[in-house]
Amino acid sequence: MLDVAIENLGFSYSGSPNVVLDNINLQVKAGDFVCLLGQSGCGKSTLLRLIAGLETPDRGQVLVDGMPVKGAGLQRGVVFQDYGLFPWMTAGQNITIALEYAFPKMSKAERKELALHWMNNVGMKAELFDKLPGELSGGQKQRCGIARAFAIDPPILLMDEPFGSLDAVTKAKLQDLVLKLWDQEGDKRKTIFFVTHEVDEALLLATDIFVLSQAPANIMYSHSFKNEVHPNRNNMYTDPNITALRTHLIKLIFEDAQDRAANDVSE
Repeated sequence: MLDVAIENLGFSYSGSPNVVLDNINLQVKAGDFVCLLGQSGCGKSTLLRLIAGLETPDRGQVLVDGMPVKGAGLQRGVVFQDYGLFPWMTAGQNITIALEYAFPKMSKAERKELALHWMNNVGMKAELFDKLPGELSGGQKQRCGIARAFAIDPPILLMDEPFGSLDAVTKAKLQDLVLKLWDQEGDKRKTIFFVTHEVDEALLLATDIFVLSQAPANIMYSHSFKNEVHPNRNNMYTDPNITALRTHLIKLIFEDAQDRAANDVSE
């Protein structure tokens, strides 16, 4: 499994004078479940794209196992909020095409078998293999995206608000599913970077939370649960330490947004 280090990272989009990320520094151990938390528009998804190798930093670097990230690669899988499924391919084909790229020596029959295996793991019935994305519910589409990401078995998984467009019940089911899939890998757990603007979601999922300020974003707060009682659906609102942390995170993000709004008005 692979450690990830982000050193003095800065980024602006080409042609824009606005700095999106400013001096981001992170150290993430292999197997950690990291939540990048912050207001919408603060640069969380941009940071994820830099880790994925889909953007190039203006300064600083992203290191995976000590090596600088230079473009996209199979060691980093991505799950998108908009599912990222090819609409002209069936659910099964959306998985097998990724397997063909990741494992070129695997036979067509083996790819289908592995795709069905992962569809079953994420709670998708076999008959959905031949359904087009347009025939699937939002939850089924996201399960397909998760199955595809886990099937190619990347050591690092990047998830960009994957449940943001789902109803509350479906969201809760998929949160529990991702935790289960991650946890059951034991010592071979993937390193997950999960973008969210929801404090409760970050508390539920993360081993480590990093809070980004408004752009130009930097890390304004971090918290690790590695030596603490981890939040779950039973203690989230009853454990005094967890409720105090939840209140602190909400206040921190709210006050940062207020300060930025006040600065914008004064300018």
